[in-house]
Amino acid sequence: MPAYMEALNIGPMVHELFEKIFPQIKDADMHLLIIDDFSPDGTGDIVKKIQSKYKNLHLLQKKKEGLGWAYVRGFQYAMDKLNADAVMEMDADFQHPPSFVIPMVEAYLKGAEYVIGSRYVKGGSVPKTWALSRKAVSYFGNLFIRIALLNFKVHDLTTGFRLTQVHGVLDQINLEKLRKLERFSHKVDLLYQSLKLSKKTVEVPLEFHSREKDKSKFNWKETVSTFQLAIYLGIKDKIRFIKFAVVGFTGFLVNFLGLELLKRFGLSTYWATFFATEAAIISNFIFNNIWTFKDKIITSFKDLVVQFTKFNLSSLFAVVVQPFIVSGATGLFGDTPTVHLLSLIFAVVFVVVPYNYVVYNLVIWKTWKLPKFLRRK
Repeated sequence: MPAYMEALNIGPMVHELFEKIFPQIKDADMHLLIIDDFSPDGTGDIVKKIQSKYKNLHLLQKKKEGLGWAYVRGFQYAMDKLNADAVMEMDADFQHPPSFVIPMVEAYLKGAEYVIGSRYVKGGSVPKTWALSRKAVSYFGNLFIRIALLNFKVHDLTTGFRLTQVHGVLDQINLEKLRKLERFSHKVDLLYQSLKLSKKTVEVPLEFHSREKDKSKFNWKETVSTFQLAIYLGIKDKIRFIKFAVVGFTGFLVNFLGLELLKRFGLSTYWATFFATEAAIISNFIFNNIWTFKDKIITSFKDLVVQFTKFNLSSLFAVVVQPFIVSGATGLFGDTPTVHLLSLIFAVVFVVVPYNYVVYNLVIWKTWKLPKFLRRK
């Protein structure tokens, strides 16, 4: 719980958690770690005065580096010093009502590795006192980030109320390398990575509240920064597929031009398509190896031969399917370059590309893992 300049809220928050909320949680040992950047209003001093009353209340004071760094130092302390099994992020200003800690922990105890307090699932809400413009920014901003990351399974990607399992999720993230750690927007990067690592993510309804004391810390600069980071992560997440598509288009040109050239040498449509498809496969293997999957690049001659053989075998689907589609189309609509082009586009876009992208990631460059039920025991 970062608590910079929270002297008005921190005392009531600590008392409510320890007196009312934590006693209701029977199957977990609950601790509260407050991170204070030596707040001038004496937030840290208030915590020190009540630490003797609650043995599981901890205070970490450090120089002011920004919100993201407060969370990073807190995560590191919780994992290294408190041996936490899971860590929850929570505001000190009652915008995250303490009562919602209970269902968050319950979801974790039932097997969730990542629990999100969501305002946009049934039972969740934003404050009625917010102006319409603030509600619109919150709702459509969240929708924008979902679109940017192409993630529609999770309904609230900007919430700051989250619980993360340490083993296998939080301990796999290089926290000090999170983007924009000086701002709230770092939470988008943290969520992005946590979602990828978590095997089971659960959203728990959250009734988000307005600050009970002092003014809101809502900031337009933070909103813009969050949008910028979401766009960056969205592009980064899809960059391999973008490269794959560019290479595929190059292969398509090789395929089409090769088909037309071989047709002029007198080959039948079927065999011209067959050999042109093989030429495209060779082109795709070379460019995918040195560009699309360069982080997994195959360099030794032996491995190149083995992987190219696998690549060809995995591409047999295209070698077999494309000639049938093209020759079938010419039989129906005429043996013309236009029919060749349109039938190739259909074969590549709707059949070959989806198949190849899955096979390349699973079998050739192995950037994806097979689902558990398909792996060898």
